[in-house]
Amino acid sequence: MTEKGSSITRVLEIIEAVARAQRPISPVDLAEQLSIPKPSMHRLLVQLEDDGYLQSNMRGLLVPGDRLHEVALGVLYSGRFKAPRQAILKRLTSIIGETCGIAIPNGTEMIYYDRVQTERPLQVYLPVGSHTPIWCTSSGKLYLSSLPRERRLRIINNLPLNQYARNTLIDAAELEAALLKIKEDDIGTDNEEFVDGLVACAVPVKDRHGRLFACLFVHAPLIRKSLDELLSYAPLLREAAAELGQLIDHADDETIKV
Repeated sequence: MTEKGSSITRVLEIIEAVARAQRPISPVDLAEQLSIPKPSMHRLLVQLEDDGYLQSNMRGLLVPGDRLHEVALGVLYSGRFKAPRQAILKRLTSIIGETCGIAIPNGTEMIYYDRVQTERPLQVYLPVGSHTPIWCTSSGKLYLSSLPRERRLRIINNLPLNQYARNTLIDAAELEAALLKIKEDDIGTDNEEFVDGLVACAVPVKDRHGRLFACLFVHAPLIRKSLDELLSYAPLLREAAAELGQLIDHADDETIKV
């Protein structure tokens, strides 16, 4: 029983260390950080990768796997945290009068994780679970701007940069310039770059370590609100993002306890 408990503890420590790492981590560094013998670390990593909780990138460094992402999202989306999260989004939507939601990074896409739709007759419907490109949405551009420069440029230079709407930035240099402005302002913008006639802005939702975990966005038809009008709600959005960040920390604590 002691050995079994020790193995479970080690597995949880490995998962937590990889999830919290600022960048992909090597198995050797992980073994040293957690004081786990290399043979034991190798055995545990093989099992975690086989089960889909961790995966190795092209350089052999460890990153969270699909199942670990599912666990994290599942905890955050659980009933205990869904009610306060929805309350925050409903309050925002009622004040701004436009659809507000949460998007989470997923590779070169953003996932619409939660939202509250405006009841006004003219609206753009993007259901929960929708995948949107990171280079032409307010949330995606905000996420890109938060990445270290070398990593960001590597991603940008390998993106297809397809033209989705009239103002989509399809030149890598122009996109990087826009991202630097977004990084400075700490607010993402979409000025008819994803859908013609649609404008949006987004602010970061950060965990207790200051890392961007998700993006809180609002979008509106241009015929009803301009981008400048949406940006005027930035203080309200940031306040709500801080509340959502606290929910993330609570969910994170619950995950560790489990």
